[in-house]
Amino acid sequence: MSEIAKKPIKITETILRDAHQSLIATRMTTEQMLPIVEKMDKVGYHSVECWGGATFDASLRFLKEDPWERLRKFREGFKNTKLQMLFRGQNILGYRPYADDVVEYFVQKSIANGIDIIRIFDCLNDLRNLQTAVKAANKEKGHAQVALSYTLGDAYTMEYWTNIARQIEEMGADSICIKDMAGLLLPYKATELVTALKETVKIPIQLHTHYTSGVASMTYMKAVEAGVDVIDTAISPFALGTSQPATEVMVETFKGTPYDTGFDQNLLAEIADYFRPIRDEALDSGLLNPKNLGVNIKTLLYQVPGGMLSNLTSQLKEQHAEDKFYDVLEEVPRVRKDLGEPPLVTPSSQIVGTQAVFNVLMGERYKMVTKETKAVLSGEYGATVKPFNPEVQKKCIGDKEPITCRPADLIPDELDTLRAEMAQWSEQEEDVLSYALFPQVATDFFKYREAQKTKVDPTIADNKNGAYPV
Repeated sequence: MSEIAKKPIKITETILRDAHQSLIATRMTTEQMLPIVEKMDKVGYHSVECWGGATFDASLRFLKEDPWERLRKFREGFKNTKLQMLFRGQNILGYRPYADDVVEYFVQKSIANGIDIIRIFDCLNDLRNLQTAVKAANKEKGHAQVALSYTLGDAYTMEYWTNIARQIEEMGADSICIKDMAGLLLPYKATELVTALKETVKIPIQLHTHYTSGVASMTYMKAVEAGVDVIDTAISPFALGTSQPATEVMVETFKGTPYDTGFDQNLLAEIADYFRPIRDEALDSGLLNPKNLGVNIKTLLYQVPGGMLSNLTSQLKEQHAEDKFYDVLEEVPRVRKDLGEPPLVTPSSQIVGTQAVFNVLMGERYKMVTKETKAVLSGEYGATVKPFNPEVQKKCIGDKEPITCRPADLIPDELDTLRAEMAQWSEQEEDVLSYALFPQVATDFFKYREAQKTKVDPTIADNKNGAYPV
């Protein structure tokens, strides 16, 4: 083994973002998180992932919290630790491609409010959908990490991964993350992949996986031995299942080896003690489903992410067609192939899964086609690794001319229009970005925020009628 590989492994802690997103639908509140920040800041983490992904949507929609305020509070509390976020490329934290001016402004404001590292990914691994965000992060002196959505299939050869890594380095990324959202990366494959990437690029390599299929800790061990620079883990009460391997377990595993993190297990135990009652409460209330804590081997057998499997089950249940489950599972890879073999990650996993359900239930393939399937086949999400099935494309979109340019090239600047639309609610510059991503949800939140103010300080309410609301 090369000497290069033998250095302490760095750790990104996911408890404040991906761990609770994966296990309790992103419902942890800022109030629950803040008391433990000071202790977490002493651990020596490479970074703490605390923002982005679904946290933005969930904060506004379910928790009635301002995500920007949460970020500022984290920045205040984490004096020694880098803060990290997950960013969906041109889709930012929403579900459609946005104009470049919105992407640039979002990156600028994220860094200005305290983010150090932005992990940027695209559901098709179309690098054109990452360029604007990477350039913006470089401009703002943030750390731009580009994530490869890891998947399996004929197209995803070692040559594919090394070529794309080379392009990412040339694009100006500061590091690369192997983002294994479905827990498909097996231990010896990790050795092969990390070795190949380390031989191809000079920038650091990070590995992110989920415990869904039961192999994640072994995968981390082999990746670390192969020279990976950083791994993502979650403090034990919110580890395993659909979350990440446990921080304390990985720390103990490498103790006394050249990869030793040097972390204090007593300090980690105190952090775990803090989160345990939150986990117990989530179990008691049903927010944490014990099923999410087990191993789902079907993930490996069918190469379908855990979240996608549960979606398929519920769609079939609604149609009283649970007996068609295995037919749908067999149809998923066929639809995926027709659609250019994309990685199965949000939103491509939902698009492929729903179309597979329709194909089976209708008794004829593509008799009924979702608007999202049509959008994929029209090039609106970007370029896929393999070409689309031409017969399927013809059947679904007819003679419509698919776009081949970067989808965002067709979107005119949006910021000024958005600012005008939500001007009455604006209290901070960042509000326009909340509105851009989730117009209705953000407007509801702005109204709620306004109502809270009038409760606290009646003098700022409209007093036309001479009566203050309480």
